Parts: sequence; C-alpha cells; structure tokens
Amino acid sequence: MYRILFFTLIAAFAAESGGQDPEKVLRSIFENALTDTSAYSHLRYLCKETKGRIPGSEQAEKAVMYTFKALVSAGADNVQLQRVPVPSWKRGREFCEINSGNSGRERLNISALGLSEGTPENGIRAEVIEVKSIEQLRSLGENAVRGKIVFFSRPVDNTLINTFSGYGGAVDQRISGPSEASRLGAAAAVVRSATQFNHDFPHTGVTRFGEGVKKIPAVAVSPLGAELLSRRIRENINVEMTLISTCSNLPDAFSYNVVAELRGYEKAGEIITVGAHLDSWDITEGAHDDAGGCVQAIETIRLFKTLGIRPRRTVRVVMFMNEEISGTGGRVYADQAALKGELHYAALESDRGVMSPRGFGFDAEGERLKNLQSLSKWFEPYNIRDFERGGGGSDIAPLKALGALQIGYMPDVQRYFEYHHSSNDTFEKVNPRELQMGSAAIASLIYLIDIFGF
Repeated sequence: MYRILFFTLIAAFAAESGGQDPEKVLRSIFENALTDTSAYSHLRYLCKETKGRIPGSEQAEKAVMYTFKALVSAGADNVQLQRVPVPSWKRGREFCEINSGNSGRERLNISALGLSEGTPENGIRAEVIEVKSIEQLRSLGENAVRGKIVFFSRPVDNTLINTFSGYGGAVDQRISGPSEASRLGAAAAVVRSATQFNHDFPHTGVTRFGEGVKKIPAVAVSPLGAELLSRRIRENINVEMTLISTCSNLPDAFSYNVVAELRGYEKAGEIITVGAHLDSWDITEGAHDDAGGCVQAIETIRLFKTLGIRPRRTVRVVMFMNEEISGTGGRVYADQAALKGELHYAALESDRGVMSPRGFGFDAEGERLKNLQSLSKWFEPYNIRDFERGGGGSDIAPLKALGALQIGYMPDVQRYFEYHHSSNDTFEKVNPRELQMGSAAIASLIYLIDIFGF
C-alpha cells in the first residue's frame, strides 16, 4: 500500500511540476547549497558585525538593513520592512560574589535575565536560600523568604534524549521563578542556567513578572557556579551573596520584521512562510539562535532563483524581530495578514540551531499527516528521515489561526543547549556543511509541499 502511494506521488509530482523530476530538483538544490559560500558569509556578518542583536538596539537595526539587502541580492521579487513595537531593556554592570565562612569569597559567573530590575549601583547583600522548585519556594512562606536572595537550583534532566524536553522541564525557574520569589518579598533571584552542559557560561533569557508584582533583580548563574553555590550552602548554615546587576527597563521602541517574497505563478494568493528570528540576546553572537535560521530562510529565496524553481504559491521569507523577549514580530505579521485577508497555506520556522538536519515536525494528524510523512522518501538519499507529528515555532504560531500548516525544522539537538542564550553561541560553533544541509532540506520541503499541495 505504501509503495503504491509513493509511486502515485511521483506521478502526481511530475504532472504538477510540468514534467520536472522532483528527484533531480532536490539533487540540484543540495548540490548548489553544498558548494555555495554566500550563506556562510551572511552568517559571519550577522555574528561578527551585529553581535548582541537585542530588540531596539543599534545592532538589531544593522541586522535588519543587512538582511534586507541580502534578500534583494538573493533575487526576491519584493522586500519590505514591517514595523514592530519592541521592549527596550539594557544590561548594566554585573558582579556576583559569595562569602561562606571558611571558604572565603568566591566569584560566580552570572548574566542578568531580560526584563528583570537592576540593583543599586553598589549592589545588594543578603543571605541565600536554595530551592529546587517553585512549589518548594511557596511552601517556605513569606517569613522564610523576605529579604533573602532565592536560588533556584534544579538542573536539567539529562536522562531525557530530547534536549528540548529537558530544557522545558527546567526553564519555569527562569521564566516564573523570580516573579514568585518577589511575591514572597525576596530581594533578588538567582537561577541555574537551563542547559545540559556543565560549563562556566551563564545562559540568559527572559523572565516574566506577574501583573502587579514588583520587579526584582534576577540573574542566571553558570552551571559550575550553581554547583559551587549548592555545595557551599550544604557545607554552611549561612551563605551571603553580594550581587550587582545594574540593568534597566526603558521606554518601548520600534524595530522591523524583514519580509521578502517570490510570487507564485498559479496560486499567488496562497502563502507559504519560511521564517526565523533576527534578534538575539545582547551577550551573544546568536549563531545557532537564530542567525543560522535566518540565513537558511534567505537561502530558500536564493536557491529557488538560482535554480529557476518557480513556485506555484507565493513563498514568503520573514526575519522576525523580538522573538526572544515578547514575540511581537510574529504577532504583528499575523495581525497584518489577517487585516489583509491573506490565505496562509503553510509556515515553517528554523529556530532549533543549525546542526545536521534530522527532519521536520508537522502540526497535523490523520491522512494529512500520513501524506506529509510520505515526503520522507525524497530525503532518504540525504539521511534525513524523521518526519513526525508536532512542530512549528513561536514566531509562526499566530498563523495557525489563519489556517497555516505549522512546520518545524528539526536538526540534531544534542549540542544546541551548549550554546543557547550564552556567549558560547558564536560563528565558530557552526559547521558550514551542516548549515547548508539544513538550507537544502528546508528549500526542498517547501518545493515539494508547493508542488504537491496538502
């Protein structure tokens, strides 16, 4: 039955593509991607010349203009800027030291969490209390927490093979922990970095304070620093911390999504979006998160134009702004699409790093999912085999309300959280062949979905 379906698909593709052989088209996509160096050059520029592309910054605006020009050069039919409101949060001076009696004073590597409040210039000094969860914090009560620095120390579960599952099981401490600590009167919050790796890089990220909750200083501490702090707390009754983090929340600003199109020749009103987020945290080059994903989206345009692939539907590439802090880029894009009455056929996001491709996730079920999974046959020569249920991304999620099939690009993710949200996420950590294997895989999938239709 499966074999019959496969050869039926081959015949359908040949008919729909005007006699083109999809196998040959995919081969040409992979061969071109793996021998072209423009993507790696784009990545180098974004990492080295626009490092720290936090929303509202000069670096973010520089990245906007660069990718605008790159999409024009790639051959897009039109390129536009879409205005997006963004928060404006600035990092300041950072210092963390603990004093635990016999061990003396010891420095810890920290990174302030986005949207947190700053300390006074001379910092704060308070006793540290350790908790493993938000539930444990609540059980302590206000009397035990008030005036203290709360240390959330639960590590990522390394037994989970899917590293995103491990991350998801620990990241609530960063997102909600400081707000919960503030409700109980804590002076500040320190959170163990959400990563499977035991190194001395702190991993930042956004933290969110509930309605009416006072913002307090909140920082991530490196995994090695977290283990040291836990060890000192076990050894001593009282551990005192001096914390300086002079970050600040400024008035909101504006930035832009970068939007480019290849107009469809037959069904131009049906839009397939290929996206990634252009912003990054201020401490990082943001190579895997998510400059590499942006480069792969740009490559979709370049590969189609270079190889003369004319899409039936309109292929639209979007560099989303402000995914890291509050997701306004994705919401603005979807809101504008709704106002224009656009028909969004499918949307794919690359935001899991640019390691070697493993496959794609599809937010579909039943017969539609089976049809999408049948596309895996075309990718077997490239060892890309995982076509699974599930998928999407935070920037394209608002398009689901418009009917867009949600697709997530899935590379190998065992190394991703070694880099995520840290200064370790650099250009040098990206393998150009892996990057371009992913570019080719994404362009190939878009080609197949466009030709066949689901």
